[in-house]
Amino acid sequence: MSFDFSCPVCGCRLEKDGGSLRCANGHCFDIAKQGYVNLLQSQKSSSKRHGDDKLMVRSRSDFLDKGYYNALADNITGMVGETASPYMHLLDLGCGECFYTSRVANAFPGIIYGGIDISKQALISGTKRNKNISLAVASVFKLPIADEYCDFTMTVFAPHSVSEIYRILNNGGYWLRAYPLERHLMGLKSVIYEKPYLNEVDRSCPEGFETEEHSEIKEKIMVNGNEDIMNLFRMTPYYYKTGKADQDKLNGINSLETEIEFGIDLLKKV
Repeated sequence: MSFDFSCPVCGCRLEKDGGSLRCANGHCFDIAKQGYVNLLQSQKSSSKRHGDDKLMVRSRSDFLDKGYYNALADNITGMVGETASPYMHLLDLGCGECFYTSRVANAFPGIIYGGIDISKQALISGTKRNKNISLAVASVFKLPIADEYCDFTMTVFAPHSVSEIYRILNNGGYWLRAYPLERHLMGLKSVIYEKPYLNEVDRSCPEGFETEEHSEIKEKIMVNGNEDIMNLFRMTPYYYKTGKADQDKLNGINSLETEIEFGIDLLKKV
């Protein structure tokens, strides 16, 4: 069984037809050679960058593969396991290169997995990481997913629409959200910025959901080698918001101690 996407034009179910996905009304979307399908309809400019670029994707993949965020991956996998059942539909919104989804999929192969991201580059990387996750380029603010199709959704540091998550979850379905806490990466920011700032955190439970479980991870890690330090920096939004003079402060640094702080909520649709 595979994860079903809906036609972004008419909303009908898409079915595999050779090397494409096609709906009952004849709308057709080619499956890329890497295995993902592009269902994004709002590309007004082909030159516009949609989502994470190659550099950010490669940096994040290389950093995460070193195990620095394994505590978060293990926590997410454990939370999914509390509700896992064969053939349930799990969607990762803003899945990136599927690092976390793949960890869950390896632990619970009986689940049917889907992933959405606006970045083609991220999904190309994701298809290499795990072939058992159905992937589509699409906006998390207009999901090509049928109403109440999903049993479980995930957002890990990803933008999202609460109303869209509510729409695609069945009654009693779950939403796992992971987000940075106030002092996440403070050690990195202290090197770059004269006045490092705390992250703003919204822990409120959205209307239509109730909190089933809340977990926090607060650790310090030692990032070893300038390559890993630069990968950490480049995988964050700070890289694109920081001037060259401040970026250059990381040059030549071969070890960096920094806080990692994550909040993880398991929310249930009510």
